[in-house]
Amino acid sequence: MKAVILYIEDDREIGSWTSRHLQECGYAVKWLQSGDKALEEAPGCGLVILDVMLPGLDGFTVGQRLKKAEPGIPILMLSARTAIDDKLAGLQFADDYLTKPFHPDELLARIEVLLRRSGAHPVEPVAIKHLLVYEKEKRIENTETGEEILLTGKQFQIFSYLLRHLGQIMTKEQIYEAVWGEPYFDGDKTLMVHIRYLRERIERDPAAPEVIETLRGIGYRVRL
Repeated sequence: MKAVILYIEDDREIGSWTSRHLQECGYAVKWLQSGDKALEEAPGCGLVILDVMLPGLDGFTVGQRLKKAEPGIPILMLSARTAIDDKLAGLQFADDYLTKPFHPDELLARIEVLLRRSGAHPVEPVAIKHLLVYEKEKRIENTETGEEILLTGKQFQIFSYLLRHLGQIMTKEQIYEAVWGEPYFDGDKTLMVHIRYLRERIERDPAAPEVIETLRGIGYRVRL
């Protein structure tokens, strides 16, 4: 049995199939349909999956209380809300934010990443194309050459941020503010320059990148 997941979702249909899918993948699931008993059920869990829209206390309030009481347990927020303000509010305390509808494979990938980061999961590298990424060790190996790929601190932070949001398009603003901790100003080329140098290190062909995709006018994405 893998980690125990505390899953808080009031929609019976979504909750039922998600719980079943997670159990089929080897996870033990505690499914709550409100956040009333979240603090009681959290101890011993490896991860919390938390819906924003809940009866009674909303997911933001529940998440903030959980993070204060159990700071070592990663929280993955789920929401049909796509507004950037909602995502930023959730990421003030949550470790990741996934919008509905989502593919079950993407949910599983994000769970795996969060559990590895928290130490609640066996430490295994993330395999992306020709790369093996050891996030805790801040180490990347090229499986085709067997060589270690050396990145600067900022390059690794950018890549790690994209890995924590596998499959999700992240805007330039989101990446910059997460990595540099400062407001992004339109027209700033700093991130673009770092992405270019990062691609020179990790891509087979930096001119035709396979690992870090560019979504023109939007941002960047890493997919398995």
